[in-house]
Amino acid sequence: MASTQQSYVGEAFSATGGDDRSGISLEDGSRVAVVGGGPAGSFFSYFLLKMAGTIDLDVTVDIFDPRSFSNCGPAGCNHCGGIVSETLIQILAAEGINLPRSVVQRGIESYVVHMDVGSVAIESLSGEMRIAALYRGNGPREGGEPPREGGESPWESFDGYLQNMTKDMGAKVVRQLITGVDWRDGYPWLQFADHSETRYDLIAVASGVNSNFINMLDAMPVTLKPPRTTRTFICEFKSSEAELLEILGNAVHVFLLAIPRLEFAAIIPKGDFATVVMVGEDLDQELVHEFLNDPVVRDCFPTDSTPCVCSCSPLINLKARSRPYGDRLVMVGDSGVTRLYKDGIGAAFRTAKAAASTAVFQGISEQAFESKFWPACRRINNDNAIGAVMFASTGLFKRFRFLRRIMYSMAAREQQKANRKPHMSSMLWNMFTGSAPYTEILLDAMHPGFIGHFGWNLLNPMRKKVKVKKDE
Repeated sequence: MASTQQSYVGEAFSATGGDDRSGISLEDGSRVAVVGGGPAGSFFSYFLLKMAGTIDLDVTVDIFDPRSFSNCGPAGCNHCGGIVSETLIQILAAEGINLPRSVVQRGIESYVVHMDVGSVAIESLSGEMRIAALYRGNGPREGGEPPREGGESPWESFDGYLQNMTKDMGAKVVRQLITGVDWRDGYPWLQFADHSETRYDLIAVASGVNSNFINMLDAMPVTLKPPRTTRTFICEFKSSEAELLEILGNAVHVFLLAIPRLEFAAIIPKGDFATVVMVGEDLDQELVHEFLNDPVVRDCFPTDSTPCVCSCSPLINLKARSRPYGDRLVMVGDSGVTRLYKDGIGAAFRTAKAAASTAVFQGISEQAFESKFWPACRRINNDNAIGAVMFASTGLFKRFRFLRRIMYSMAAREQQKANRKPHMSSMLWNMFTGSAPYTEILLDAMHPGFIGHFGWNLLNPMRKKVKVKKDE
């Protein structure tokens, strides 16, 4: 895993010194506005202040976020399935960011893949419970503040935890509503609802693709082409922690079903709730109902006894902006570039740290971000192109039943025998968890052992279904 992290994190995290030839750089007393207080905004603020401290650079960071992550429901919602991959957990720990138990709603031990030909549980490749299911806000509508077992503290939102971390570093969270952006005398100005305005030396946009703030940037001296997006569906079903543990176990349940327009679907247990996440083409209520009423889904998760208490249909970024930066402007997280379908929090971490490193050590001009920030974005973008190919191949499996049977057969055999090389299991685990780059997954699929086992199963399909083991 260490080599995977090094190749994936890459040189985006190295801070090599250098001067910005344009002369636009942060100085003592510079003011930085971070628009958006989710993971991308908090990571950027955290690393900007941390790196600035290493060179005794005194800067002010204002994080603009209208949400309160201490509230349940839409007021604190951040439109996310809420999975942190094992790779990212290790990277965060290396940075001294250790998620407390109050943030993690459920530790994930396995992924259960459901198909019409059978279901198979894929255990964690590392043998440890390292994937976290969590809430970006403080839980769904009607979530309340349920006490933890043993009388421990109630839920703590992931985004709120990160935001408090940045405040401890010296950032200020501002609840003021931004109404406009202007560019005067070579500087960006933020305008507010009370008709006041403030000049900043740098604006970091971390508001995501569901925010209207990006539409206010027309005055900036850069052309920002919008990313390609698609709509998702997220629904929270309420039950009890004991019942969901009995039904779903400590596992994320993913579905590869021959349902037209459905790209991906999963059910994630979190305390007293189960989060249903769907991604598809032209996703609408008809597609949602078709999925929830599919026999495979109903056998796994009967929704009749678990009411949906909160739902939304946010947009997600499918393809990066061609240039998510300009003079005194940088876009981090899915405002600019994110991973295709998976590990959006990981992409927020990578782009935010690369942007902060550039701003502190190289400068805040378009040329500086082009030279030092864009390569990190480009690596994610190039990997997404491979990911699109991988998901297209998954579409073939969903289309042809005999291919689904081969996938099931390989994964089931691998899980039954501890000494068997987990070719298919590893590929499925990394595809669903986002723990490895798509390029690495493709290389694994091209391994002679994978191809050999696939061919053997093509000629010798396993007809007997394997029962899914519930995680205790």
